[in-house]
Amino acid sequence: MRQQLFFRHLEGQSPLTDDLVLGRHRFTNAYRASDRVSQYLIRRVIYCGDQSADEVFFRTLLFRLFNKIETWELLVANFNRLSWSEFSLKAYDAILTKAMASGKRIYSAAYIMPSRSGDLDSPRKHHNHLRLLQLMMRERLPGRLQEASSAAMAFSMLRRYPLIGDFLGYQFFTDLNYGPLINFSEMDFVVAGPGAVSGLRKCFTRTGGLSDADLIRLVAESQEEEFDRRGIEFPGLWGRRLQLIDCQNLFCEVDKYARVIHPEFNPPNGRSRIKQGYQPSKLPLRLWYPPKWGVNESIPMSLRASKES
Repeated sequence: MRQQLFFRHLEGQSPLTDDLVLGRHRFTNAYRASDRVSQYLIRRVIYCGDQSADEVFFRTLLFRLFNKIETWELLVANFNRLSWSEFSLKAYDAILTKAMASGKRIYSAAYIMPSRSGDLDSPRKHHNHLRLLQLMMRERLPGRLQEASSAAMAFSMLRRYPLIGDFLGYQFFTDLNYGPLINFSEMDFVVAGPGAVSGLRKCFTRTGGLSDADLIRLVAESQEEEFDRRGIEFPGLWGRRLQLIDCQNLFCEVDKYARVIHPEFNPPNGRSRIKQGYQPSKLPLRLWYPPKWGVNESIPMSLRASKES
């Protein structure tokens, strides 16, 4: 249903749905890369500017550490070109500190970034995140990621850094994998985040001994068969199947939806509501995906964005 709403939105149809939960609350797209923030990251951050390993990594992580378009554009307005070669922790810190002092939110509410750990112990959260990025760059993480022989190895390299747990490590890996820095299949590896784990518990009463990652893979690999068996017309993404990261996210969204529709399945002391309401954007959504996916050429011209639009 969420993918059908995605296409209805693209085509300018209204209303999008008569489902009160989907109409009132924010749910991510079936395909992670279709979300507005991910689209901005792909077009305006990853593939816009110097394509060297260091610069792509720096821009990608700088954007996702805050995960907010307005924060990226604030930095661009003050520094014009955001690059590792011209990075100044002090200068970036000052701009973000000033923004916060004026009442601006510099972080997205999509997921919570840990604020302090070990040597990264400043009381200012954004200062620690800038220091984390600086540490990664100084330890030549971009080049080491390029030498990783598997998606799991690349993930583990990110996971070893302070403030980065399993969930964030997998999200950052996915973002980096959109670009030219690394090139692994999105069917190679998956990590189930807390929301996905909760969604899996609501969907599977018996797991047959399969791990959370195994269950996600089972669903991803059998998607066409299950759609046919249930009579579901799933429009897909111009020939691209749901990948492991997409199915991981979908279980998280199932958990959110079930909190409202089936509150009887909410665990004791667990989350019982959806925090973020749906606010329709007035801006048209035009699409552009990582070129290595081979999807862009299939998107109708009326729905396709240029790389930097």
